[in-house]
Amino acid sequence: MASNYRPVAVVTGASSGIGAATVVALGRLGYRIVAGARRVERVQRVVGERGLALPLDVTNLDSINAFVGEVQKKFGRIDVLVNNAGLARGLIPLLRKARHGHIVNLGSIAGFETYVGGAGYTASKHAVHAISRTLRLELNGEPIRVTEVMPGMVETEFSIVRFHGDRQAAKKVYQGVKPLVAADIADCIVYAVTRPAHVDIDEIVVRPIAQATAWKVARKT
Repeated sequence: MASNYRPVAVVTGASSGIGAATVVALGRLGYRIVAGARRVERVQRVVGERGLALPLDVTNLDSINAFVGEVQKKFGRIDVLVNNAGLARGLIPLLRKARHGHIVNLGSIAGFETYVGGAGYTASKHAVHAISRTLRLELNGEPIRVTEVMPGMVETEFSIVRFHGDRQAAKKVYQGVKPLVAADIADCIVYAVTRPAHVDIDEIVVRPIAQATAWKVARKT
């Protein structure tokens, strides 16, 4: 890569957790960052001088179109999409304009496992897994890589959201376990996107050492 070529990375869901950690990690590598989330003020604090913070609500088509349009206007292409909120379709044309594009979908071990009480969550993550596999088929022959990162237990702010603000309930999930943290997942993403252009890391499954499956965890008492 020429020394004056600075790759552009779009990171969605970037206001906290894995998205925020990924912004920091890719920024350190010299990527120009476009970060999107609903909490744009918080995104701006995460991005700082690393790039551009934009509002993004992936449940709103107008918001998605505005986000894609702004990225198009500011940069004209992107090199990496860290897609932890589902934005691939609108940004694939900009990935095609890069020298080498890369889509990183953030899934979960719940994308290929199931557990009691997890029907809604596992269904959504199975969908991410299917979308990732389909994208690989649809983009085969183009210089766009697709990687799915599938973490196990990761302690982030989402844990509190999941339990509707009940911090004690969120904390109990990780009782007796040293879980992964957002930076661990960002490290996996960095590894995938920094491989030579002909190397596609298809899937990364990463769990804390105490976790064997979504439901089998060795907890210390």
